[in-house]
This record gives sequence, C-alpha cells and structure tokens, in this order.
Amino acid sequence: MISVEQLTVEFGGSPLFDEISFLVNPKDKIALVGKNGAGKTTLLRIFSGKQLPTKGKITIPKDLTIGYLPQHMIHNEGTTVMQEAEKAFEHITDLQAEIEQMNIELAERTDYESNEYHELLDRLSHVNEHLQIVSNGNFYAEIEKTLLGLGFLRTDFERPCSEFSGGWRMRIELAKILLQRPEVLLLDEPTNHLDIESIQWLENFLTTSNSAILLVSHDRAFIDAVTNRTIEISLGKIYDYNVNYSKYLQLRVERHEQQVRAYENQQKLIADTEEFIARYRYQATKAIQVQSRVKQLEKLERLEVDLEDNSRLSLKFPHAPRSGSIPLEIERLSKAYGKHLILDNIGMIINRGEKVAFVGKNGEGKSTLVKCIMSEIEYSGILKLGHNVKIGYFAQNQASLLNESKTVFETIDYVAVGDIRTKIRDILGAFMFGGDASDKKVKVLSGGERSRLAMIRLLLEPVNLLILDEPTNHLDMRSKDVLKEAIKAFDGTVIVVSHDREFLNGLVTKVYEFGGQKVREHLGGIYEFLQYKKMDNLRDLEVSNSLKVAIAETKDKNVSDNKLSYEARKELNRKIKKAERAVEEMEQLVSKLESEIANMDVQLQSPEKASDNDYIMLYQKKQREMEQKVYEWEILSEELEQLAP
Repeated sequence: MISVEQLTVEFGGSPLFDEISFLVNPKDKIALVGKNGAGKTTLLRIFSGKQLPTKGKITIPKDLTIGYLPQHMIHNEGTTVMQEAEKAFEHITDLQAEIEQMNIELAERTDYESNEYHELLDRLSHVNEHLQIVSNGNFYAEIEKTLLGLGFLRTDFERPCSEFSGGWRMRIELAKILLQRPEVLLLDEPTNHLDIESIQWLENFLTTSNSAILLVSHDRAFIDAVTNRTIEISLGKIYDYNVNYSKYLQLRVERHEQQVRAYENQQKLIADTEEFIARYRYQATKAIQVQSRVKQLEKLERLEVDLEDNSRLSLKFPHAPRSGSIPLEIERLSKAYGKHLILDNIGMIINRGEKVAFVGKNGEGKSTLVKCIMSEIEYSGILKLGHNVKIGYFAQNQASLLNESKTVFETIDYVAVGDIRTKIRDILGAFMFGGDASDKKVKVLSGGERSRLAMIRLLLEPVNLLILDEPTNHLDMRSKDVLKEAIKAFDGTVIVVSHDREFLNGLVTKVYEFGGQKVREHLGGIYEFLQYKKMDNLRDLEVSNSLKVAIAETKDKNVSDNKLSYEARKELNRKIKKAERAVEEMEQLVSKLESEIANMDVQLQSPEKASDNDYIMLYQKKQREMEQKVYEWEILSEELEQLAP
C-alpha cells in the first residue's frame, strides 16, 4: 500500500534516517518506537506530506486517504464543536448540495423526453447511490458517538471551540480524523490529552478499525492492545518486528545482545589491525601487508550500538528543605464554575514525606484542586499549607513555558545551585541530553524532549512539595522510568495526577479518588486501590452511569449485600419507564414520517409534481426531518440501554 525505499533524512549534515526501507500493508497496525528525537514524528510528517525526505522514495497511491493527528497544531476558530466535527463529512454535504441542485433543475425543466433530461436523471441516480455508499447512514449519530466517546458532553456540542483548552481542541481534531475513516491513520501521541475513559474508547475504536495505523505513543498498555507490528527507530536505522510491543521487548533484548557482541568483536578487530599497522609501518618487508590492512580499515562499515539504552539514572537531587509535619490540610473545600459544582465539601490531610496519587475521570476536579493549592483560582472552605512548604509545580503545559532562546545546558544551569552545578552535564546525560544534545536550542526540541527538560529543571529546585499534573505526557518509556526512580528517591512530599497505572505502581502509598464532586481516600498503593475497587486497571473508573453511582453510594452507606435501596430501585425503574415511553413515541413519529415520505415518492413520479418546486422543497424538508428524528431515536435508545440493568 505504501512503499518506503532508501529513505534518508538529514539535519545539519547528520542523518536522522539512513537509507531505510519498509512497506505498510492494508490493516497493518504499527507502533513506531524509539527514544525521543529518534525521528518518529518526522516519519509521520513525511507520510502525511508535511515534510520531504533528503533522498529516497516514498510511494503512496493517489487515491489513498490519510488522516494525520500531530502533537501540536493550530486550531480553527469561529466554529462550535459540532460544526468543526461536521467538517469530517464535507464530502457528503457537497454531494447533498449537488443532489438538491439537480432536483431543482429537474423541477424547472419540461423537456421530459430529451437526452439531456434523461442524462440528468441518470446523473442524479448515480450521485444518490454514491451518497448511500459513502454516508453509511446518519452521520450525525456517528458524530455524537465519537464526541461522547472522546469525553465531550452533549451540552458541549454547541459551545464555541475557542472556549476549550488546547487538549480538548486536540480531541475535536481527533474526532474529525476518526469520522473520516481514512485508509491510513497517522497518530502522534493521541492519548496525551485523553482521560482513562476516552483512552479505553479510542483503544476499542482502533482495534476494530479497518484502517492501517502508524502510532506513536508512550502508553505501554495502549500500544500493546492496538498494534500488531513494531518498528523501532535507532541510530538512523529501523528494526521491523512483526509482533506487538510486549513481544518486541523480548526480541529486542536478544537483538541488542547480538549487536553488542558484534560491536565488541569489531572493536577488537580494529584494535588488532591498528596495532599491526603501527608495529610494521616502517618495515619494507611488511609494506604490502600494512597497505592491505589500511585499505581493510577504510572499507570497514563501522557498527554502532545505542549504548544509552543500557544507562541507568544514579542521581541524588538536592535535599528537600524540611517542612512542617502536615504540608497540606483541606477542610470543607468547595469549588464551582458558575452553577457547575466541581468539588463539594471535600477534605484531606497529606503528611510530610507521603507520595499520593489523584485519580479519576477528566472533569472530576483533580486539576481544579491543584489550582486551588497553587492559589490560581478562588474557592470556599479551608486550605492550609504547612510551615516552610516550598512547592514545585509541573503543569501539563509546563514544557511550553521554557525559554526557547536558551540552550538545554543554559536552561538547567539557570536553576541549579550549589555543588549540583558541577554535575549538570552528568544529569543531562542521564536524561538523554548527553554530548552535543546539551547545546541544542530549546526551540528545536521535540515535545518529549521539552517535557524532559522541564522536569529536570523542576527536580533541581530546592522544594519539599512536588505537585505533578500528568508528568508522563510526551515522555518516552525509558524517561518515565528515570523520572519514577528520581521521584521515589525524593525525600519530600509528592502529589501526582496521573492515569498511568504502571507509573504509579510502587511510587504512591495513598490514592485519592475523584468522582461525583467528592474525594475518597484509599490507603495503600495503586494495586491495592484497584483490588478494593474490584478493577483490573484504572480504565474501569470510566463507568459513570446512574446505576454505578447508586451502587457506590449504597456501598458507602454499608447497605447489606451491596443492593440498591428500595428508594433507589424505585427511582431507577421510574427512569427506565420514562425512557421506554420516549423511545416508543419517537418510533411512532419515525414510522409516520416514513409513510409520508413514501407517499410523496409516489407523487413525484408524475410530471406535475416533479416540476412543482414547492413540493420538492417540502419533500426535502421531510427527508431532513426524518434524518433528525432517526438520530434522536438512536440517542434515546442508547440512553435506555445504559439505564437497563
């Protein structure tokens, strides 16, 4: 389907890719892996036509449809969420407009026996058939399902896109791409701005999709579930594994061991050859052999091994200044945005040295509470910071706040104090900014590299309360391990907002669960929390329908046998009956419209009605009304299905 042949990409004379070749087949689901800066994003940009290679050839069929989601993009303004999502179906609305224009033309013409009239009828029939194929039913229902799956509420649909943060606007763009159903999907870190529920929805969507997928992600569970092929980019080369990520890791260890042995053998050969040349260079009897060895070295293709992959972080960050025994205490705190209540009368106590996690769906108040702690927003209730508390805060947009004119080294040198300044290059090397990488300007760094740099800067500051809001976004898997070990060694207090179960495991000793405007405390690590909640993973927190909430509330009240109370069952039954009536009424209305449209179809067979412009407009209005009512019926049926036990 897509052929890559001898592809080379150079930056400043240094090769990012060195004559790589591979094929992308229909329905391939490929994980692109490699260190930050290895070239994963560059490869996606080349596939999307946003960037040209230095040399080589990439063959893409002209009629192949490609959808590309970059990490960073300029978002459209002046549209609502629904209007922006509808752009995915512009080809359909164009066909509908063409059909409407042809109907008007047919109504105005009277030359019923002419060749032109029959050609127009044939054209109308052909376009109608094409529309039926590409539209695949009611696309408004598809838009709704996709937007809801990515975390939007129905009340968001008519809100202007400009009211949403960059992360939410990225979800709108992702929805548009998925709705287009392209034959190839290029996704660069699609889960960075998604919560647990939306990640699960996207995972299910992609695993059942017929599209070929090239995916860059640092969410191990996500890429393991979605992909069936792994392409590793390392030192300008690619290594293609026809397995998912977990199996790739096993095979990669074997390949790396073979590379190391081959590299060591070659280094020994080079050393022995150079020693022979040096020893016999000036002996006439050995001149021919010396020249032969010199030519042998010149022709030798030097092997490289990505030795950084084997490095381990061994850093001791500055000692955290001692704070009071209770760095953070909250009592009866509430926060609302207008009439929308986010947090209702919550409380918590975090002790010195604790490492805790904030978990829950997006929109349940995790980042809101962090903003309250940082005094960025107003709230009601009591929030006390302990004696001598010094906060280090990593927000989701922290990487974008770096000074782009500074180098990597200058960025860290600016905040480092004391003896740590003598070890800056060692620290940068441990976070994969070794050698010349420390002299790069911030403006040329990838998103992941910027996040790593922002994290280093934060961890070098003398603080005793770290607040990390989604710290692993844009970090590759090795960087996440490095960060996790650094935080574990930190002797202060840590609050981590994260959806990443693997990152939290072994790091936190207390979990605060956000949901339903409340915060519940769970002692123990993340796996103890999941066991208590009877979940396999954090994604199971996604269930938020009324039945789940009712069960949770009865559990909190120690209702015997975990059953719904009589009042709760009665209320649930009332809602089900109401939903059933609404579905039945909508079915009757749809049936009535179907009969009316069928009768109008018969009437349009006559030349008199076919030339009646008002009648045709009424017919089209009935069709649109029918489409809208079918759409509403699907929504009501879905709501009934969610309520039904």
